[in-house]
Amino acid sequence: QDQLVESGGGLVQAGGSLRLSCAADGRTFSRYVMGWFRQAREKEREFVAAIMGSGGITDYADSVKGRFTIATDNARNTVYLEMNRLKPEDTGVYYCAAGTRWPMTSNQFVTYWGQGTQVTVSS
Repeated sequence: QDQLVESGGGLVQAGGSLRLSCAADGRTFSRYVMGWFRQAREKEREFVAAIMGSGGITDYADSVKGRFTIATDNARNTVYLEMNRLKPEDTGVYYCAAGTRWPMTSNQFVTYWGQGTQVTVSS
């Protein structure tokens, strides 16, 4: 069974940084578009960033462009989300996602979800 295992969430002050990691089994990593979504309390889950293929083509939500970076380590089958200049509105549960569509900007395009990791940004 394909699995996505996230780590790296936590509490940080506004303006700070965090890095999320998502480890996938090798089959998932090589076959799917990898990405991140987030869900704030009482809000819909929303797209954050995605990366496709060994060429590293990336896509970002407008709200995180210039602050977040998605990248992969193919040797470790891991996708990262480097989050800088964090804002309180970035608070939420962040989910690693794997899908087969590009761009992967909708929940409908996601085949597998991780369990989620909490990110809290204090003001």
